[in-house]
Amino acid sequence: MKITEIKTYLVNANESQRTGRPRGRNWLFVKVFTDDGITGVGEGGGWPFLVAKGIEELSYFLVGQNPFNIEQIWLRLYDILHGHGATGAVRGGIISAIDMALWDIKGKALGVPVYELLGGKLRDAIPVYGHASTPEAAKRLLDRGFKAFKCAPSSEVLKSLREAVGYEAEIGVHCHAEFTPAAAIQLGRACEPYRPIFLEDPVTPENVEAFAKVAEKVNIPLATGERFAAKWSFTELLARNLVDIVQPETTRLGGITELKKLAAMAEAQSVTVAPHDGSVGPIVEMANVHVLASIPNCFLLEHKATDVPWRYEVAPGAVPEVDGYIQVPDAPGLGLDIDEDAIAAHPIEPVEAFEYSYRTPEEIMRSFVR
Repeated sequence: MKITEIKTYLVNANESQRTGRPRGRNWLFVKVFTDDGITGVGEGGGWPFLVAKGIEELSYFLVGQNPFNIEQIWLRLYDILHGHGATGAVRGGIISAIDMALWDIKGKALGVPVYELLGGKLRDAIPVYGHASTPEAAKRLLDRGFKAFKCAPSSEVLKSLREAVGYEAEIGVHCHAEFTPAAAIQLGRACEPYRPIFLEDPVTPENVEAFAKVAEKVNIPLATGERFAAKWSFTELLARNLVDIVQPETTRLGGITELKKLAAMAEAQSVTVAPHDGSVGPIVEMANVHVLASIPNCFLLEHKATDVPWRYEVAPGAVPEVDGYIQVPDAPGLGLDIDEDAIAAHPIEPVEAFEYSYRTPEEIMRSFVR
């Protein structure tokens, strides 16, 4: 079997009509074709426009390759793209999209779901968590069966949520890496009485010493990883036992191949895995589901409880969440495909159509001096 063609698809996933907030969110899908008629689909993150262009330019290398040689192709792509930096998000997005598609092809060719290729299934369903920073939003999630969600970085918000829903749900606190160590410690200590399940990105995760200061002073599990574009970025945090939950973004990390490796690195340090999945699409969600089904240290999967209504139209076969879980599909490969007609019905919007919202320097500084 040989690769014959690679196509990319940019899909509009802008939520402005639902939220009223302009945001240029798009998905980047890829489809890899073979001379046997078997195709595989993947999804790339980082910067979708640049990832799509990168994949198109790399077609010369991929065409003619045996899609079963997943590890070899991963390594060669990584080498070809070394000029983009060791942890470049664009490089990670390119490799991730192709990698997922190759696993999909191999599973379909062998007639087995991807989780079988990863060692078999340890669980039949993956628990998910959502997002809620108001009692009303939290109650809506609980009514849908969610057992966990995360909120804005505020002890007052966390307190109000506990008062509204009690302790029947697990609640994480997402800090977006916007705090100094001193401010993060102050926030963490104020949150401790309300028993958050994790404190996510309390400081910039690339600053390991800052992370260490928070880990020493705060008695809450620390989580990080969505910004990292390589497994090596996690090495020191894991080696020094500074992180309790890794949250890789699989469309940036390097696909299924790297997620499985990172999970093993984390397992060796008694750390659990909860992939970031809040802004990406249905293909990577299914890739995450297959990996989480196959590893012993699965914790949770972040899930966008309310998304654009065409999320499952553009990727038939993707499994929606029910009662706070996503069932692991048993169809060959990833268990889904893409619908080109549905994608064509949701083209990306011109960049100039968006009025990007941003916080002022004063608003940012308030996080640092909190």
